Amino acid sequence: MTVQRGSIRSLVSTNGKIEPIENLEAHAPISTTVKRILVKEGDHVRKGQLLLQLDDADLVSKAAQAQVQMKAAAASESALKTGGTQQEVLTLEAELRTDRNAVDVAQHTVDSLRKLQQQGDASPGEVTVAEQNLKAAQSNLTLAEQKKKDPYSQPEVSKVRAEAAEAQAAYEAAEDDLAKCNVRAPFDGIVYSLPPKQGAFVQAGDLLVQEADLSKVLVRAYVDEPDIGRLQPGQKVEITWDALPNRSWTGTLNSIPSVVKLVSARNVGEVTCAIDNHDLRLLPHVNVGVTIVVAQLDDVLTLERDALRVDDGKPYVYRIVNDHLKAQPVEIALQNLTQVEITGGLAQGAAVALPAEENKPLIDGASVKVVP
Repeated sequence: MTVQRGSIRSLVSTNGKIEPIENLEAHAPISTTVKRILVKEGDHVRKGQLLLQLDDADLVSKAAQAQVQMKAAAASESALKTGGTQQEVLTLEAELRTDRNAVDVAQHTVDSLRKLQQQGDASPGEVTVAEQNLKAAQSNLTLAEQKKKDPYSQPEVSKVRAEAAEAQAAYEAAEDDLAKCNVRAPFDGIVYSLPPKQGAFVQAGDLLVQEADLSKVLVRAYVDEPDIGRLQPGQKVEITWDALPNRSWTGTLNSIPSVVKLVSARNVGEVTCAIDNHDLRLLPHVNVGVTIVVAQLDDVLTLERDALRVDDGKPYVYRIVNDHLKAQPVEIALQNLTQVEITGGLAQGAAVALPAEENKPLIDGASVKVVP
């Protein structure tokens, strides 16, 4: 064979999987039955289109119950701000008026008895009893005034606020689940998975429908640890799929791995690449072949790798000169499984011997016959 000018590429070949970039994966919020299915797998849908409905009767009841609890909680919070319900406020005002009158009467009695005692018309014991009655009336009035100022204890306030928060959370949860019972497309796309049947019973968390915009997909590839150091963002990526052997897709590497992990007994780093899929032929979750072009050179001297030999780390070839073999040291650079770039020691058109058939050794100076 002869040394020729051409292109040479250094590649990393591995496997990968197709993933949607923009994806809806809806799950059942509760255990219930599938009320209606309005699409089928493969349908193109528009943003906002209703895809599936679940039976939401129980959730409607829960939402109504939560609303009642919210109204009761709101009334209790209002009572906290106003000092109680209207009836409680009126009762407390009446109680305050009664206690004030009682204090006035008791004070008047004490004053009268003290004057009578000075005149000798009342005993000390009568005055003492009157003073005790006054203290009791004043104590009742103080308690009523304190009750008006702070009608609720801190534990009571905390309880009311906790009940209000609980009612609000219950209502929001019911409303959220109600919304999830009506699955709508969040964007234009294709329904690619629809496991349940209309009328079937589903458990909470079961997958209902998957929709994706498949015009552009993500390839997640798994690169073996020894090859990770050769990767750089922006390198060309070529994708093949066994189901369409005559097709290929290209993209560029988005990023290099930041961590190595064990996947199916392989230490790999994950890389991703966005692929244009305008004809929608690549499907989510299919396995694909991934080739990353880590280097490519054009118009360089290349040689079949089988012709290259290395002794003590020094590469050489057997050049054919006048029908004899001559060991020729060479300088090499980029190489792959089938080719090597020659950067020194050989010129374009130089004839080089390939390994002999039946593993016969090539010997420096041996005579050879060149055949086509």
